[in-house]
Amino acid sequence: MSFEKVIGQKKAVSILKGYLENNCLEGGYLFTGPGGVGKKLTSLELAKALNCQQDFGDACDNCISCRKITNAQHPDIHVIAKEDDEIKIEDIRNLQREIGFRPYEGKKKLFIIDNAHKLTAEASNALLKVLEEPPKSSLIVLISDKPALLLRTIVSRCKVLKFSALLREEIKGILEDEYSVEKGQAHFLAYFCEGSLGRALRLKDTDIFSRKNIVIDKFILSEKPSIESLSPQNKAEILSGINIAATWFRDIYLSKAGIRESELIHYDRRQEISGFAEVLPYARLNQIIDSLSKAVLYLDQNINTRLLLYELAGSINLR
Repeated sequence: MSFEKVIGQKKAVSILKGYLENNCLEGGYLFTGPGGVGKKLTSLELAKALNCQQDFGDACDNCISCRKITNAQHPDIHVIAKEDDEIKIEDIRNLQREIGFRPYEGKKKLFIIDNAHKLTAEASNALLKVLEEPPKSSLIVLISDKPALLLRTIVSRCKVLKFSALLREEIKGILEDEYSVEKGQAHFLAYFCEGSLGRALRLKDTDIFSRKNIVIDKFILSEKPSIESLSPQNKAEILSGINIAATWFRDIYLSKAGIRESELIHYDRRQEISGFAEVLPYARLNQIIDSLSKAVLYLDQNINTRLLLYELAGSINLR
């Protein structure tokens, strides 16, 4: 059963299944919730269920239609996905042209707009016109983890389905059981990624586990902090390093407040965290967290990153 691939979203899946059973899927839908929790996967599984040749309210994953959708080859399933760029008026004009035609070989066309909050003002207004009178032979699914950036009029014309973050222990179990990730690394990824299975899966084959210990040892705990451990020539790597540092001090702060060890992100270094929690006052921890927050803001500006990191090291170093 195709919808079984969607983990931890029983409520959203149940609602969609109800729509399918009652044959009342039409117009526009907005899938909201944190990134990497299954919104896009659900939209593709919905596309399969709508067009499956077995016609039993879900998808068989074996028929020609299901296989084409899996391989992104179905002529009636259209995905607009922009990671970094804006979704422009040309993208929506293409949708306007295509949505006017009847399905080529499926039962219903599906237009998926990922990161819909990246729509330009022009594109938003063009999409609004489509949502006012969408053809019954087509469905539009908007996906966004920042729905507040969408036009209110667009949101008002969509049925909203909310997706939630996954339980961290659930992600940990998936990483260990289905992807053979080592227990310590699985714990770190599950807690570091804050309920996003997608992000955990993207990071599992990177060096993030070893890198986080390099940042802790060489930037936070070393008597001579190495800014090279945060790759000062790469803003994305700097941001990642600052995020790692923030989670380290988050653990110390919460350990001081009495959190269970099993809830620590850096569980593999729980004894060190406990030691710092005993000696660092809240005032010092608040000062460090404030320095890290300011560093993120400065990073967005045209600033000398090496100078930024030297100043940050002086503010947060624990030796």
